[in-house]
Amino acid sequence: MTDDAGLTQMALGEDYADIRDGVRKVCAGYPMEYWREKDEISEYPHEFVDAMTEAGYLGALIPEEFGGAGLPVRAGAVILEEIHASGCSAAACHAQMYIMGTLLRHGSEAQKQAYLPGIASGEIRLQAFGVTEPTTGTDTTQLKTRAVRQGDHFVVNGQKIWTSRAKQSDLMLLLARTTPVDEVAKRTDGLSTIIVDLRDAVGNGLEIQGIPAMVNHNTNQVFFDDLKVPVENLIGEEGKGFRYILDGMNAERVLVASEAIGDGRWFTEKAVAYANEREVFGGPIGANQGIQFPIAKAYAQIQAAELMVRKAAALFDAGQPCGSEANMAKMLASEAVWEAAEACMQTYGGFAFAKEYDIERKWRECRLFRTAPISTNLILAFVAQHVLGMPRSY
Repeated sequence: MTDDAGLTQMALGEDYADIRDGVRKVCAGYPMEYWREKDEISEYPHEFVDAMTEAGYLGALIPEEFGGAGLPVRAGAVILEEIHASGCSAAACHAQMYIMGTLLRHGSEAQKQAYLPGIASGEIRLQAFGVTEPTTGTDTTQLKTRAVRQGDHFVVNGQKIWTSRAKQSDLMLLLARTTPVDEVAKRTDGLSTIIVDLRDAVGNGLEIQGIPAMVNHNTNQVFFDDLKVPVENLIGEEGKGFRYILDGMNAERVLVASEAIGDGRWFTEKAVAYANEREVFGGPIGANQGIQFPIAKAYAQIQAAELMVRKAAALFDAGQPCGSEANMAKMLASEAVWEAAEACMQTYGGFAFAKEYDIERKWRECRLFRTAPISTNLILAFVAQHVLGMPRSY
């Protein structure tokens, strides 16, 4: 928020207490056994996603005029933080909150009316983002998937990878090249954002194949073979799609960082409780500095990272530039939660590897934050070049 003097403000303490309490109550119905079972059989947590949808939390950022709650991104961050602090996982549904941002900011009025109310209610799931490709990775401007206009349709050919939740989504937001890279002035030009209706596309030019992974994120590779998509599904202007997706990435960074903060709280709580009750050599292991110090250090890092998350969210909600803050928030939160996870693993010792304690599962899950949705090294390169003014490194 911004005060009368034009200064951006951020809340401290437990903000949005009513939302936090409501999220905790929903999460209480999905104990560790539920998540352990889903992880073991790599199954999508439909019941949990349905419960969060029915409670209205996944439509929190959609304006009221389209059936959502019209809340700021900070409120969305609180929702995801509390999900993870409760030991649950928002990975199955967090994209439902932020992918729609591109549609909201750059879609036509007809597109907004057609999709946003259904996304807000949960009737329509838009939680698949077709960007990353096998040969280009994070070098998005070099992606190979092509969408060629033929009359009133685009014909799409190519492949995407690490497209999570594609099998559990009705719509996909696709980034494809509509103008060959050798015909544009800047490599960021010529990319377009298109809504793909997966309900019609699967089996008609689109194929989805699951990718077994170390975490249960229901991720896939997607193949396009002469898939026809109506031109009316183009978001904004043709060739400007790269700018449109960048516009929503700051919110994504803030929200994912908040999940890491929630996990950090969960690991710290588990580590402290076990350190206080576990006795070895005649006393609680928590009395030993070798146990105390890593937990305390990780806790301090989580607290510091949370301040950057709050700052990034405050700037975003105030309509101020926040690219560096959002990226640093994600990086700091991902590093802090990893330290908390490591401290918890060391505190539990051998028991940390037993599935019944859920430490090893959460340890695997939080490692992803250092890699996705953007890696630590790319964030450091961004800060070095765009904040500190050093030469471009890639």
